[in-house]
Amino acid sequence: MKSICIFCGSSLGMTRNYATAAKEVATLLAKRNIRLIYGGGRVGLMGVIAETALRAGASVVGVMPKHLMDREIAHDGLTELHITEDMQQRKAMMGRLADGFLCLPGGYGTLEEVSEVLSWAQISLHSKPCGFLNTDHYFDSLLSFFDEMVDAGFLAPQSRRLALVADEPEALLELVEEATPQRVERWTPG
Repeated sequence: MKSICIFCGSSLGMTRNYATAAKEVATLLAKRNIRLIYGGGRVGLMGVIAETALRAGASVVGVMPKHLMDREIAHDGLTELHITEDMQQRKAMMGRLADGFLCLPGGYGTLEEVSEVLSWAQISLHSKPCGFLNTDHYFDSLLSFFDEMVDAGFLAPQSRRLALVADEPEALLELVEEATPQRVERWTPG
């Protein structure tokens, strides 16, 4: 795995554990020589993960739509910063650049991004692994809802298994790196 896209919050959250976990993920990426692809901001968990990865010597690529440049306070010290016309182009570019995806705590935007890559995997647009870092059980309710979707007949069990989960950064990276592609790569969004 050469690059991982991380979806995470533009806020820090209410506990330091989220930032601590983000720092650990970024450090592990650098140690494994894995390029970080992310939303391009310098605030919140996005900023923490970018700064930590850069300090540890990793290549960091940000992708930000024009309309968020000022709002999210784009990071000006990245290896690369791509500016897109809109959110759809942002997600498509991040998806093309990444070999896999990690989801750390965040809000609506984070949930929307990870849901999209999971749905793309479900309909065979890509075969890239997608993992959730369940710091302090942040994603427990969402993961339970995924199970309810299976129980209600709206999500196939094999599609539920597309969402890899671990509580610790190293365990999650191992799961994502070991994930075997189940589909032929056909990245077409955007």
